[in-house]
Amino acid sequence: MLSALIWIPVVGAACIGFIPMKGDRARSLALAIATGIIIWTLVLLSQFDISLAGMQFSELLPWIDTLGLSYSLGADGLSIPLVALAGVLTWIAIYSSSENITRPRLYYALLLLIYAGVVGGFLAQNLLLFVLFYEVELIPFYLLIAIWGGTAKRGYAAMKFLIYTAVSGILILAGFLGITWLTGSSSFDYNAIATQGLPLQAQLILLTILLVGFGIKIPLVPLHTWLPDAYTEASPPVAIMLGGILAKLGTYGIIRFGLGLFPETWAIVAPGLAIIGAISAVYGAVTAIAQKDIKRMVAYSSIGHMGYVMLAAAAATELSTVGAVAQMVAHGLILAILFNLIGVIETKVGTRELDVLNGLMSPIRGLPYISALLVMGGMASAGIPGMTGFIAEFLVLQGSYARFPLPTLVCVICTGLTAVYFVILLNRTCFGKLDNKTAYYPVVTWSEKIPALVLTVLILFLGIQPTWLVRWSETTTTAMVASVRVNTTQQIAIKN
Repeated sequence: MLSALIWIPVVGAACIGFIPMKGDRARSLALAIATGIIIWTLVLLSQFDISLAGMQFSELLPWIDTLGLSYSLGADGLSIPLVALAGVLTWIAIYSSSENITRPRLYYALLLLIYAGVVGGFLAQNLLLFVLFYEVELIPFYLLIAIWGGTAKRGYAAMKFLIYTAVSGILILAGFLGITWLTGSSSFDYNAIATQGLPLQAQLILLTILLVGFGIKIPLVPLHTWLPDAYTEASPPVAIMLGGILAKLGTYGIIRFGLGLFPETWAIVAPGLAIIGAISAVYGAVTAIAQKDIKRMVAYSSIGHMGYVMLAAAAATELSTVGAVAQMVAHGLILAILFNLIGVIETKVGTRELDVLNGLMSPIRGLPYISALLVMGGMASAGIPGMTGFIAEFLVLQGSYARFPLPTLVCVICTGLTAVYFVILLNRTCFGKLDNKTAYYPVVTWSEKIPALVLTVLILFLGIQPTWLVRWSETTTTAMVASVRVNTTQQIAIKN
């Protein structure tokens, strides 16, 4: 069942890329595949047992036994919400892409390959298989930024992304090789690896390597410098895939392979991780306030919101960990609607500069529908109650406070700073008086409104009914943090 989510997009990408067809046909086929993915994901969700903590829909196929590589897939409460998020955002990215885009067959094939790679990473239960899927998205994203990016800096942004992501993959592979070598395991299967017998120093070194590797992908400060250029230069649909889907591989990896494989040493590194999460939150918020490009402002805000996930993972309480998963989903949806709306504004107005934009809320000459949704997106990002951003941040902060009160309070302050930079953005773009030199902006068609409308419905629904956001993960995350608490208790008993 899970293989269909990976191989149908791969086959679809091959058909689009190699079979001659017109651009509109390639777009329709890609959209049909993305729709089928969502339907199949809903089928999986309907059959997913939320009372089970372990893997479901497991698939195992021996591959290269001498290397310990097997085709092992599985889904649990940590991965299934992210799989669903990836499906929705891939559909949004394809649907919101311009119908007149150049080289459409290559473009849509690359989007489908990215989905397959990211979802494969979420589902992989073999460490080498995870690395293979982790690296699949590298070249497609490079090409999407370099070919369809916005300005002359797109080549620089794409190369920077390529280098950083390649280093990330090398570090993760090195960490996985070290784990299997030191533990003496003959297999890279996740369930066959136990690090508890390793010396504490060796565990710390291996965990640090993985944290740096996944920290680049998230990214966390100070490993973040590739993000502003990549997000800004990428087209809005590609930026949605970057921030909404790809970054989640980093946070997923830290929880799955960091917290999951190193429960003994997690308590040792957790205080440092909480501080890094708080620093990322402060840096993202403060830097966002200083931006004049609204797309770059949203890019920096992403750094801050991913810092909340890091804080929650470091705390490793039942509430904070389920909050981390909720924050990943909420961040993906909110970032997607913001990038989508900014793309529409840039298309209609011709600029993203705060000093130029004004009066878009004007009901006659402006973009009132887009402006109203932009206000909603800003409110969701700022954590206004009734929207999915609020419940996710509340779970993170409430669950983290008992373990790390000071970093949590810093993140609370950052939620206020989030409101500050979105007030600046909305006040300058949506309100005020339109420039008299500007006559009427082009009309926003219904096809351009649909992606933001779909995301709005999801943000509001999951905010009003948060059970549908957290119910999938509670059992799995509770089991994961239980192992951390047990090992921490044992360490304290030994010391005493």
